[in-house]
Amino acid sequence: MRTRKLRVATNVVVSTLFLYLFLAGCSGLKPTAPTVDISSTPRNPIIPVTDSTQIGPNSSPEITPLLKIGFDGQKAMDHVIAQVSLGPRPTGSDASNQTATYIESQLASDAWQVTTQPFTYKETSAKNIIAKSGEGANVVIVGAHYDTRRRADQDNAIPQSPVPGANDGASGVAVLLELARVLDLESVKSQVWLVFFDAEDNGQLDGWDWIVGSRYFVSKLEIVPQYAIIVDMVGDKDQNLFLDGNSDRVLRDHLWDIAGSLGYGEYFVPKPRYSMLDDHTPFMQQGIPAVDIIDFDYAYWHTSRDTTDKVSPESLERVGRLLETFLESGGDYPPSN
Repeated sequence: MRTRKLRVATNVVVSTLFLYLFLAGCSGLKPTAPTVDISSTPRNPIIPVTDSTQIGPNSSPEITPLLKIGFDGQKAMDHVIAQVSLGPRPTGSDASNQTATYIESQLASDAWQVTTQPFTYKETSAKNIIAKSGEGANVVIVGAHYDTRRRADQDNAIPQSPVPGANDGASGVAVLLELARVLDLESVKSQVWLVFFDAEDNGQLDGWDWIVGSRYFVSKLEIVPQYAIIVDMVGDKDQNLFLDGNSDRVLRDHLWDIAGSLGYGEYFVPKPRYSMLDDHTPFMQQGIPAVDIIDFDYAYWHTSRDTTDKVSPESLERVGRLLETFLESGGDYPPSN
């Protein structure tokens, strides 16, 4: 009885399959693959990849090592848009305070330990934001400034207007926030501090100096970090990241080598072009190796046209994946071979 049922069931399946193929051939129909609902895909999913060449009648699918979904340029771009939507963000403004709150909430949601470092400069309240995570005897720092310039003095048409700061301000912050989301801290041999500096960008306006927040931060350091990497103005669609002449050459050249190995050699140009005064400078002055990753070939620098349409997710992603790769490979200084 069981054999007969099996034979009948088999005949039904075969007949049904034959009818389906016949109708498909007559009508031009093609079998379609099932759709997958990805609306509930978890953040930063881990996706197993199968090697179909290992599948046979007497073998089971072989699973290759899990692939981590890394730095996402579009998510970084979302952080740029969110900051710019708050308006210009010079130190001490309401928009600056809202930006600080945004940064702190994003870091806290990714389980980083967040502290602030308030200070006053020229009767203006300011604060650096410090996020810490990871373990290890050493500390490494990745930094960016989050303030914007209060007047677009490079704008011949409207020099009194504030700078929107999509690239000069928001892009560096966006890279750090997305890095905080994706960084595999178990692969980093050191503690990682993400530092968001205030009061960087209003030098030579109303008697202000440059890089005030990073100078204050370095003056209050109670530990000596292995190094600091600064990202500033890194989102330009027409990205050209030359070597900075005032950066630590060993670490700088190592980072550009990694960028080349990732296929980014067209954008990380391995030759010096500028010697920058930026948030890496106070570290270098204290003998702490530091590198400035900056695209100073930016036509909209300190103008009212530094807007989100000048920034691209691809540019942000290249910088973010470089940092992610370097740190997750151990982040050694001096670099290990």
